[in-house]
Amino acid sequence: MLRAAVLGHPVEHSLSPALHRAGYEALGLQGWEYGRADVEVAGLATHLAGLDATWRGLSLTMPLKEAALAYAVEVSAVARRAGAANTLVRRADGGWDATNTDVAGVVGALAPRLAQPPTRALVLGAGATARSCVLALAELGVTTLTVRARDTARAADLLAWALDAGVGIRNGSVAGLEPWVTTADDVVVSTVPPAAAEHVARTVPPVHDGVLLDVVYAGWPTPVARAAAAAGMSVVSGLEMLLHQGAEQFRLFTGHEAPLAAMRAAGLRALGEPG
Repeated sequence: MLRAAVLGHPVEHSLSPALHRAGYEALGLQGWEYGRADVEVAGLATHLAGLDATWRGLSLTMPLKEAALAYAVEVSAVARRAGAANTLVRRADGGWDATNTDVAGVVGALAPRLAQPPTRALVLGAGATARSCVLALAELGVTTLTVRARDTARAADLLAWALDAGVGIRNGSVAGLEPWVTTADDVVVSTVPPAAAEHVARTVPPVHDGVLLDVVYAGWPTPVARAAAAAGMSVVSGLEMLLHQGAEQFRLFTGHEAPLAAMRAAGLRALGEPG
């Protein structure tokens, strides 16, 4: 038996088991098991120490993404730059390598919706997920970044990091979550939690022809997504981000390319949506 799992606190809501198990079934991979475990930061070291050689990889959700870096033998460049790892891959020597597939997840979700490389982007929220989103936006071609968050100090910190990270962001601005001042942004990424969704939805301008990615995948369409669609935006569900980051984890864990269609259908079924 070969094993993988998602760790975090809380973790019961995670769709990762549904996605990975669907991938195993679609490819006929026998002897693979994917589970979940509720693990807090204080218990991560003990949990890792208890995993035997059958374990091939771990998906990490909050609050473990930053803490996991301390337990890796090698940290990928993207995880180091993001300051967070959502993936631990078992090494031949029994240790773990850390990487970040959230960046690939955002790129994979947005790229098919973009007619041309974007140059201006707006990120709503300034938490850990926002940093990975900024790296992905820079990879897609963004050079001008606006960060809006209730905590403008955190937004300023995120923008300062983006300008200093050497990823291609050259200009930027910071504001609170008041109504959007401009509709010139090619891409808008919302990382705000569901509790703030109604407030953010009220800030969406009446007309906007850009692309919105809302990283939330439950309760779709979210209030932000509904408002953006009404404004004329092309809207991308957080399930697409989850799917593409999970597909990269699937490849790292199993050595096989992920069957995206089967995994997407499983995610939609798990959410109670038509596939």
